[in-house]
Amino acid sequence: MPRGQQPPCLPPCGGGEAKDSTRSELLKASPEAEDGNIEYKLKLVNPSQYRFEHLVTQMKWRLQEGRGEAVYQIGVEDNGLLVGLAEEEMRASLKTLHRMAEKVGADITVLREREVDYDSDMPRKITEVLVRKVPDNQQFLDLRVAVLGNVDSGKSTLLGVLTQGELDNGRGRARLNLFRHLHEIQSGRTSSISFEILGFNSKGEVVNYSDSRTAEEICESSSKMITFIDLAGHHKYLHTTIFGLTSYCPDCALLLVSANTGIAGTTREHLGLALALKVPFFIVVSKVDLCAKTTVERTVRQLERVLKQPGCHKVPMLVTSEDDAVTAAQQFAQSPNVTPIFTLSSVSGESLDLLKVFLNILPPLTNSKEQEELMQQLTEFQVDEIYTVPEVGTVVGGTLSSGICREGDQLVVGPTDDGCFLELRVCSIQRNRSACRVLRAGQAATLALGDFDRALLRKGMVMVSPEMNPTICSVFEAEIVLLFHATTFRRGFQVTVHVGNVRQTAVVEKIHAKAPESHTSHRALGPQLPQDLG
Repeated sequence: MPRGQQPPCLPPCGGGEAKDSTRSELLKASPEAEDGNIEYKLKLVNPSQYRFEHLVTQMKWRLQEGRGEAVYQIGVEDNGLLVGLAEEEMRASLKTLHRMAEKVGADITVLREREVDYDSDMPRKITEVLVRKVPDNQQFLDLRVAVLGNVDSGKSTLLGVLTQGELDNGRGRARLNLFRHLHEIQSGRTSSISFEILGFNSKGEVVNYSDSRTAEEICESSSKMITFIDLAGHHKYLHTTIFGLTSYCPDCALLLVSANTGIAGTTREHLGLALALKVPFFIVVSKVDLCAKTTVERTVRQLERVLKQPGCHKVPMLVTSEDDAVTAAQQFAQSPNVTPIFTLSSVSGESLDLLKVFLNILPPLTNSKEQEELMQQLTEFQVDEIYTVPEVGTVVGGTLSSGICREGDQLVVGPTDDGCFLELRVCSIQRNRSACRVLRAGQAATLALGDFDRALLRKGMVMVSPEMNPTICSVFEAEIVLLFHATTFRRGFQVTVHVGNVRQTAVVEKIHAKAPESHTSHRALGPQLPQDLG
């Protein structure tokens, strides 16, 4: 669902004893938008053949706007008036909607039904339906979610439960399959970036390793794929977490907070990173099985206070039911200020289904127009990982930030130590360990480069179209906000710069202060004005 569109959330209905003015507000939603993947329909009862073909064309448009997903509100007029339908009319409308979906090769899932108090003696309902179809030019819908949170908050355990389909035993069994190194297994702490996948089929059912043995089977069975980027929680690995957020371009972030410790350790730093990088995030309060209800409530109140502070300006939304989860997914996509909060347990499984409902309904956070504009630009692929695979050769992993990349494309990679760019050829492409012939902007993949010398590559390089005529720069200006620094920030100070997938040491040559202070140094004594650095 594109940002800027009004949410399709159905306001609470009923309350016949309310005043007329209040009642008119309850029966009114935001008007239907021409763009976006939300469609209002009063009813779809026995349409003519001409009308049916028009409805099918309309559905194709909405699916295109939602990059394969659309939400239909049945019983709602175009101006947002919540009229509702009697049971027989609703049954006939859903039957027509099913025929429309079959015509375009999509599946429909009823998200929720609500009774509406309209001027009628008969009960009337509004039904919200999810229509999902994998676009013809790609394998599945893809959403990348970065997982943040303090050490020991249960990030890897939660991902293990979601992707493996089995609850944890309370001693971290679910996370063992996610660790990449022996010292991670021994310490129980993530120190590197790992990727885990959770699929949903066209009917909204979970597809994970409990049903499929391999990642390839999950990809083949899924219409929508959630790729979790498991980041480190320990302060010692903060630079790795920053790299994961800047390099892998997550659509949103999941901030995990332990119910028994609350906001502790690196939680505030991770929250600040998400805010600074403008990554939308939602919050999961874990380990509720270890705490009394009052402790969980205290942690939630603490989070709500922090989210409402001037530095955040967020609107917290506690999710306690499936209806809340549907509303949260829609409002989260519509407004970057809405922050859903889930409370769950990876051991007892409490409220775990609400998070799955949220992830299933959560639409792409970029609309089709933005995606189309990116694909029309020249090819640029960020190199984040480098491997050597037997019988394949050199392989690079990363994200295509713009353009389209195909098998056999001739690209240039660089910059090298002397500032040059070298020619190479893309031999093959894989996404989620499945073969793929075409890669589009925003998608992550691995590219096989054949016998290209691995020694010439390093993380932070880019592979671009030769038509781009890439050049390098070693001096640049940046506007910064100095949040905290232990000593004086002055000319000659060495910093580490994170720009996309580039992680590079730099030296401050000059400071142009916007505040009436010294132009040679600056101290962090609370919130500061932006500074221009050279």
